[in-house]
Amino acid sequence: MVELTINDIKVKAEEGMTILEAAKSVGIHIPTLCHMKNLFPTGACRICVVEVEGMRGLTPSCAYPVVQGMKVQTNSPRVRVARKTIIELLIENHPQECLICVRNKNCELQDLAERYNIREHRYVGEKKSHAIDISSPSMERDPAKCILCGRCVRTCSEIQKIGAIDFTNRGFKSNVTTPFNKGLNVSDCILCGQCILVCPTAALREKSHAKEVVAALNDKNKFTIAQIAPAVRATLGEEYNLPLGTNVTGQIITGLRRLGFKKVFDTNFGADLTIMEEATELIHRISNNQTLPMFTSCCPGWIKYAEQNYPHLLNHISTCKSPHEMEGAILKTYYAKKMGIDPKDIFVVSIMPCTVKKFESNRPELSEKHLPDVDAVLTTRELVRLFKVAGIDFNDLPEDNFDNPLGESTGAAAIFGTSGGVMEAALRTAYYKITGKELEQVELTDVRGMAGIKESSININGMTLNVAIVNGIGNIKKILEEVEKGESKYHFIEVMACPGGCINGGGQPIHQNPDKVKKRAQALYEIDAKMKNRRSHENESVKKLYKEFLGEPYGHISHEILHTTYINRKKILEEV
Repeated sequence: MVELTINDIKVKAEEGMTILEAAKSVGIHIPTLCHMKNLFPTGACRICVVEVEGMRGLTPSCAYPVVQGMKVQTNSPRVRVARKTIIELLIENHPQECLICVRNKNCELQDLAERYNIREHRYVGEKKSHAIDISSPSMERDPAKCILCGRCVRTCSEIQKIGAIDFTNRGFKSNVTTPFNKGLNVSDCILCGQCILVCPTAALREKSHAKEVVAALNDKNKFTIAQIAPAVRATLGEEYNLPLGTNVTGQIITGLRRLGFKKVFDTNFGADLTIMEEATELIHRISNNQTLPMFTSCCPGWIKYAEQNYPHLLNHISTCKSPHEMEGAILKTYYAKKMGIDPKDIFVVSIMPCTVKKFESNRPELSEKHLPDVDAVLTTRELVRLFKVAGIDFNDLPEDNFDNPLGESTGAAAIFGTSGGVMEAALRTAYYKITGKELEQVELTDVRGMAGIKESSININGMTLNVAIVNGIGNIKKILEEVEKGESKYHFIEVMACPGGCINGGGQPIHQNPDKVKKRAQALYEIDAKMKNRRSHENESVKKLYKEFLGEPYGHISHEILHTTYINRKKILEEV
């Protein structure tokens, strides 16, 4: 431990701590823009500068370690002037359109301008001009709003290990862009949206489907249906300042009905259906000595990554559609027939925690008779905007229940939104299908948590089934290299592109607090624990679906409606 003084307060800090960390430990806030917790500091933005006695220049607190006897001022006149000048210069090179910006009132640059009482334009000069990249079906990139903090670059390269964007040029011409300044759609980007979550402004944002959804709701000939992903119910409340992890399922259902949706179903039904298909496919592969290990297919970001980088391993990926696509497919086949509705008149909207789901819904492989399984995808943030436009006071909404039959679900489906949840749900059902007995201990703690790679083994009728969970696409390379070499010990591998799983998806409420992810996950585990049925094969509506329509899991009809194919995107990108 070392002793230092910060703003005349005696502080004890661990050796190796930065000034920023030491100040935070005693409740002193120092603003930052480029700093990212758990990543090596760069000191690039200089917003966090402080005055250290004996040093001529101002010191970046995020990158400078504490030393014995150090005296620091974080709020001296010199520091305030420096920070204010930096903010003013950023503002003068920034589009002056806060009122119509998607990040209005949720912008770190705007917050800094307010905090440092910036009320006039003191610097006038040339501004950068860039075209907005709208090439992707999931995301938009607006370089004019980029303040060069580098957080998106670091997230993409150091956490996700994709490297789809980087700095180019120098000085005033510095810019963050894709290789050769081409669109996101022809880059290595997997559209996970993690860059959106760390962007302090609106330089990166989702491509909104709100106009399409509103048009469908206003079309009297459309039978509009909404479905809600498991992770959304544990996070949407944050946008209304509810406690972290608050389960707002009932209020979301009511809100969607007030928006005008004719039916509101639960994507958790699709999750239970996915487990029935995926667990059966795994057993089929093991029993028939087919390609192993088998990877899960629920995460479209992971699928896009594999298609772009490892097309020779696509036969290892389950052919199952993701849960919301399965639900959409059933809505436009089984449900449409049962209700006497023309599938062309059904408009399915998925409320998702994910940006890449927008890309997924546009895949031609995910359609039935030229009709997309899902017509539009709204992120958690987009749904909140629609509620506000409609004048819906979310905090006062009464709770309601999902419509049936595609609204019933089990606890296994609820945990799909967490890293390891798909694996845990699949093992609960795979064990039953092989042994005919229920897995007594349904809570598989080995597959839970935030570790980059988690693994577990389960004994099923004398066979040891080895499984792994990849938490964040940045941790996948080692696993794939083992598969390529034929050295993988695993039978089944879950991959989620976003660290933490869907609860931390690119379409979720924007935050810079890692503790939020843990509390979101805990909310889903609590939903599971309270459910009467906690195994997907116990879902009575799913059983009825197979009896009346699908026949059997992994059967002929299921393959036609609930399974898909993949393509070699690496070849496509090389030809661009």
